Amino acid sequence: VQLQASGGGLVQAGGSLRLSCTASGRTFSRYAMGWFRQAPDQEREFVAAISWSGGSTGYADSVKGRFTTSRDNAKNTVSLQMNSLKPEDTAVYYCAADPSRYYGGGPPRDYAYWGQGTQVTVSS
Repeated sequence: VQLQASGGGLVQAGGSLRLSCTASGRTFSRYAMGWFRQAPDQEREFVAAISWSGGSTGYADSVKGRFTTSRDNAKNTVSLQMNSLKPEDTAVYYCAADPSRYYGGGPPRDYAYWGQGTQVTVSS
């Protein structure tokens, strides 16, 4: 499985960005998907997760109410809509796939496949 993330960039505080992650392979609909981020000198942290069908989602407390994840299994794509961005959201964002669970939400070690990351920078 190969994951390709896109949509990062520079935005002012209060602005919005939409990240996308496209997966190769024919079994995307059987992967739990997750979003993580990593700021300089910090550990990779969980941001959001979504189940196979998209019916179950979960978010880190720090982004709850501001970020929304969704997926389109017909297009092998998962998205992360980020609103009301804050400077502390600045990080490299990664999408990840877990083929062993219906729904993830666990730590990075649970995920078998990772995208290359996309930089999000929020200026104050």
